[in-house]
Amino acid sequence: MARENSVSSFNGVHYFTQGWRLIRLPGIRRFVLIPLLVNILLLGGAFIWLFYRLGDWIPRLLSHIPDWLQWLSYLIWPLSVISIVLVFSYFFSTIANWIAAPFCGLLAEQLEGRLTGKPLPDSGWAAMVKDVPRIMKRELQKLGYYLPRALGLLLLYFIPGFGQTVAPVLWFLFSAWMLSVQYCDYPFDNHKVSFRQMRNALRQHKTANMQFGALVSLFTMIPILNLAIMPVAVCGATAMWVDRYRAQSGRL
Repeated sequence: MARENSVSSFNGVHYFTQGWRLIRLPGIRRFVLIPLLVNILLLGGAFIWLFYRLGDWIPRLLSHIPDWLQWLSYLIWPLSVISIVLVFSYFFSTIANWIAAPFCGLLAEQLEGRLTGKPLPDSGWAAMVKDVPRIMKRELQKLGYYLPRALGLLLLYFIPGFGQTVAPVLWFLFSAWMLSVQYCDYPFDNHKVSFRQMRNALRQHKTANMQFGALVSLFTMIPILNLAIMPVAVCGATAMWVDRYRAQSGRL
């Protein structure tokens, strides 16, 4: 009972910081390597290109603001930058996650075995290859969940003034939730828990998951640190699965 009470007090910040510790565990580091390399090559290159383009994009975006709202430009300018970086970071993180999904699942699988002392019965590189079609189908489910909601938020940007001030806040909150869904899904999927069941389980601890996703979103925008964020987030989400959801899902 004491253990359950202590686990219930852990928030998203705890699991995010745990992720940074867990990627350094002996025996786990080799499973971190491929997700780390994918993130460095794709997200690193994308951000270098983005920072060269921001100087052209921001004036174009601000040109859509009507004259009577120009006094808000001091507020809208930084919000516009944050919006572009948020959309851009989530877009390229999604592509990186698609490429690295089988390896992220393998990392979650190996870490869970290390944390619980009970490796999954069908685990390892050969099992990962066999599960690639199922993993890709799961990624399509996440994409189908994400796209209509993202398009609705993007349409807000076309509302002068209101869109440029409110949409960045809503986009950040949505990104926090989606990143929590993205990374928590790896250990859930390893146990064949359905995508709907996984979302319902995450909603029961929505504040902690939003905290976790918000930190992942923030660190995705920070140069250098964002290169390691994929394996860190997988490890933090796996620790959360072990503490909060494994018993709840009947996977003991």
